[in-house]
Amino acid sequence: MESMLIGSFQKLTLPFPFAAELCSLPSGNNLICKDFRRLYALPERLCVRRQNLMHQPVKNIAQRRITLNPKGDSKYVVNSSSGHSLESEPSKSPLGPVQQGFDAFYRFSRPHTVIGTALSIVSVSLLAVEKVSDFSPLFFAGLLEAIIAALLMNIYIVGLNQISDIEIDKVNKPYLPLASGEYSVKTGVMIVSSFGILSFWLRWVVGSWPLFWALFISFMLGTAYSIDIPLLRWKRFALSICTSRLTSSSLSVIALFKDIPDIVGDKIYGIQSFTVRLGQEKVFWICISLLEMAYAVALFVGVTSCCTWSKWATVIGHTVLGYLLWSRAKSIDFKNKAATTSFYMFIWKLFYAEYFLIPLVR
Repeated sequence: MESMLIGSFQKLTLPFPFAAELCSLPSGNNLICKDFRRLYALPERLCVRRQNLMHQPVKNIAQRRITLNPKGDSKYVVNSSSGHSLESEPSKSPLGPVQQGFDAFYRFSRPHTVIGTALSIVSVSLLAVEKVSDFSPLFFAGLLEAIIAALLMNIYIVGLNQISDIEIDKVNKPYLPLASGEYSVKTGVMIVSSFGILSFWLRWVVGSWPLFWALFISFMLGTAYSIDIPLLRWKRFALSICTSRLTSSSLSVIALFKDIPDIVGDKIYGIQSFTVRLGQEKVFWICISLLEMAYAVALFVGVTSCCTWSKWATVIGHTVLGYLLWSRAKSIDFKNKAATTSFYMFIWKLFYAEYFLIPLVR
């Protein structure tokens, strides 16, 4: 009776190879008496077999042969092989390449610099506003033109820097498209050239000479900082770095701090930055001191303001920023590149906050 019952399941297909543990136990009434311990230990054995299964190729899972009886009787052998592979077919979504393209360009454009550029232009423009009637269509049109032209030039500058630093970025920033190989050098040159030309073309359409000189100075300093030709490639020299950054955007702290996480690649390729020459910790505290002094000056300006609301906003805002900077600086781990990179991005956020405070100075 028992053999007839088992024989009726000869065509059974078991979905998992570790199900053989269930089938390999002796049948009959003696199971309860003689193999109780074996049955009790079964969950642990199944767990081990399942863990081992995770290390096997997926396509072999459905090709295992399972024996229902320990004696090897051929009529009780079940072939668990199925005609279908368990490997999932890769999705072929038409949006895949588009999303990858946007992601690569997002990283190529260095979004934190794009945000900083846009906020700085808006902030300085709002500083000139004295009354509500100043918010005219002409004001917003001019603001939009300046932002677009500046963003185009910003992408030219950061893109040119990546083209010049491909080998260094393979060490310091391997996630960038040129360093990772997602973009070829030809693609990078095409993008950089296009954005630089579009920036000046927009200025020509607008006809603003102040905008032209702002773009031209940024173009010259950004090119001199990155391009590797005689008398240029200022990135190799610490004083030139600080001078160019200070002249172009008053972000000397950013210029100094950006090299702290990149010290390994800069040492390998002979970039004589302040961090390479003086060490990470010393340059770090120079940057912190410069920022705290800037906040102290801003506090003094706020205290001497004749406008009450401007005074309170400036004093409270810069007090909070100075406290946040100091409290986070005390816990930095210089041996951890992720920590120094995170702190560098934190400084950018402080600059974003500063751009919101600048229009409040009266």
